[in-house]
Amino acid sequence: MSYGLSKFIKNLLPRRLFYRALLIVAVPIIVLQVIITIVFFDSLWIKTNKGMTRALVGEMKTFIVAYENGKYSNNDLSGLFSIYLNLNVEYKKNKSFNKPSKERWFSPIDRTLRRELKSVIGANNYWFDTVSYKDLIHININHNSGYFEFFIPKDRVTSTSARMFGLWITLPALLMIIIAIIFLKNQTRPIVNLAKAAERFGKGENIDEYRPSGALEIRQAGLEFDRMRKRILRHLNQRSEMLSGISHDLRTPLTRLKLQLSFIKDKDLSKKMSSDINEMEKMLNEYLQFTSSTYLEKDETFDISELIDNIIDKYNNTNISKKLTPRVYMNGRKNLIERSLNNLIDNSIKYAKRIDLQLTKGNNNIIITIDDDGIGISESEYQNVFKPFYKIDKGRGDSKSSVGLGLSIASDIIKSHGGNILLEKSHLNGLRVKIFLPL
Repeated sequence: MSYGLSKFIKNLLPRRLFYRALLIVAVPIIVLQVIITIVFFDSLWIKTNKGMTRALVGEMKTFIVAYENGKYSNNDLSGLFSIYLNLNVEYKKNKSFNKPSKERWFSPIDRTLRRELKSVIGANNYWFDTVSYKDLIHININHNSGYFEFFIPKDRVTSTSARMFGLWITLPALLMIIIAIIFLKNQTRPIVNLAKAAERFGKGENIDEYRPSGALEIRQAGLEFDRMRKRILRHLNQRSEMLSGISHDLRTPLTRLKLQLSFIKDKDLSKKMSSDINEMEKMLNEYLQFTSSTYLEKDETFDISELIDNIIDKYNNTNISKKLTPRVYMNGRKNLIERSLNNLIDNSIKYAKRIDLQLTKGNNNIIITIDDDGIGISESEYQNVFKPFYKIDKGRGDSKSSVGLGLSIASDIIKSHGGNILLEKSHLNGLRVKIFLPL
């Protein structure tokens, strides 16, 4: 149960660091403001309004008692109460007392006024209206053959300090949240920059000199990332230079061997030796292709459906069928994507007679599916075939012309674009290669 609750809370939380940090700062401020507001309304505002309403009802009762004594005329009483108490009243003689429904049951003002009038005047001897007039309260009180009609300013029953208090607690809270947003933006920006730099470097892009910033821990992490980046680049350059030198050194004797083969009279022997030399050259080219993993090519937006269509046309193979969603655009290194697809299609052509290629577009990614009717690969080998220099000798035909880098290069390119590549059983009883690329 605790795991389910934890998972539910994680799903509710925002995914970005900035918004999580903002929640940590904003939630306590909002909770504190709500508590202060509740305490204020309960202990101060409501009690103040209750006292003001009780005093008002008391004055109305005094007016009614004075009227009943008959010492003063109605006009004199009305004038006195209007001047000194701001209480406008008129006696409606021989007028029927109606009780329209104007009360708001959930209003604190109406609730307090109703409670006080009921306790002093009686349950069925009054009605009031706090809605029809903006600044006045209309109260009618039943008396003998008529009724008293009161018009009272609303500030007689409610304190205006509530608005001021609400303003004074809201403005500082908003100011604190704005300051927190500005501060958190500045604090999370170095983390975001570091994440973006790591993502770009992970995709094989050539990034500029990274400058760490922010808090001490973030700067330290940025410095370590920059040192790691330089070590990796130095290692990759050394590897490329070493293999390029080896390739150059090997090409020279291979060229001499080709020249010497032309003087051999035994054509069968010459043909076999020439085939071996060509195979060695092909292996050298694959080695060099594998070492070019620095991928200095810049990203561009291109139509991948058009790219796949052009690749298939180059093969001029009637055994390849296609079903492509038109006008699917992605951002990436076009030549590298083309190289990876060529490697995968070449692999299918080598071992299969029929190939089905499909391109679909999802909400967040592009899905490329390559099915063939070859003998396939066992599930236990699905992960191994992506390892450099790994070859399957059983059942996959002649593997001597390959060094086992085709799938490894394709996987490396796909993953450097933030995608993934999977192997499955095909509906053609062969191998299915499924490629996922982000939009």
